[in-house]
Parts: sequence; structure tokens; C-alpha cells
Amino acid sequence: MVNLRVARCYRRLERPYTRKSKYKKKGYIKAFPHHKISGFEMGDKTKLYGYKVKLVSNGSYQIRHNALESARMVINRNLQEVLGNNYFLRLNVYPHHALRENKMLGGAHADRLQSGMAHSFGKVSGTAAQVMVGNPIFTVWVDKENIDKAKEALQTANPRLPGNKCLIEIETNTKSLK
Repeated sequence: MVNLRVARCYRRLERPYTRKSKYKKKGYIKAFPHHKISGFEMGDKTKLYGYKVKLVSNGSYQIRHNALESARMVINRNLQEVLGNNYFLRLNVYPHHALRENKMLGGAHADRLQSGMAHSFGKVSGTAAQVMVGNPIFTVWVDKENIDKAKEALQTANPRLPGNKCLIEIETNTKSLK
């Protein structure tokens, strides 16, 4: 299996490319691959919690869908072990942006099979979420006694996300979750 390309290939923030062609033969992007995120909301959604703990981006960058899923799994596992089902976790960003890759053939006699940079639009290899400064990536709703545990769980996801290290903000919850 081929490894993922390094993050510096997709570091630069451009306009989000989300357009999928309605007509298969005419469009550049004919299909999007499925993202690997298995769930966007975890925990007990019915209970009213007193506080929101948010993981907020400190810079503008793209986060690939596999990095979001990895961070979600770590946060959810930590919260599940410590709090049981006494929390609600939401992933706030969605990977809409298409990551394209112009695959080049390597090896002997590959020069006759490539078009090089002549038609270099590329095929979609994955998806990413574009995050701006101050956007919350994850939000955890908890009670007052569990704020520190939610902060620790969100800090475990920090090394799994690209870019600058994220900030953690705490707010009182005045509205219901819905």
C-alpha cells in the first residue's frame, strides 16, 4: 500500500475545492472518496451540561480527514474511560475540500506512460477540512467537576493535529445542545 503524502504538499490554504461534476465525462472531479470519520457526535446528547470546553485553532490550515478521525478517537476514548457516558463530544469541522494528487509513474520505461505536467489537475486522493484562526475544532459539554478532565482529553489530541498548537477555551453553557 502506498503511504500518504507528507502534509507540506497540502499545507497552503487555497480556496476550498468542493465541486463534483454532475456529468461524469465532462467534469474534472468525477467522485470524492469517503472520509474516514465514523461519527461527529458522541456521548449523551440528551442531558443538559453546564460548561463547554472547546479546542480552538491557533492558525489557518487544512486538517486531513484521517487526522480528524485520529484526534476524535483519542478524545472519545479518554472521556469514555474517565467520565463514562457523562459528556457530549462534537466534531465541529467537516472535510469538504478535495485534496488532489498528480500521480507520476516511477520505474523503468515509465516515460512513455506519463503526461507530466501537461494535464496536471490530479485525481482526488482524500478530503480535508479548512480551519481558520479561532474556529473550534472539537467541543465537549461537561459539568463543572469534569472540566479539568475534558481539558486533559482535548490536550491529548493536540499532537495529532497539524499546524500550530490549539488553544482550549471554557465557556458556560446557556443554551441546550440542539
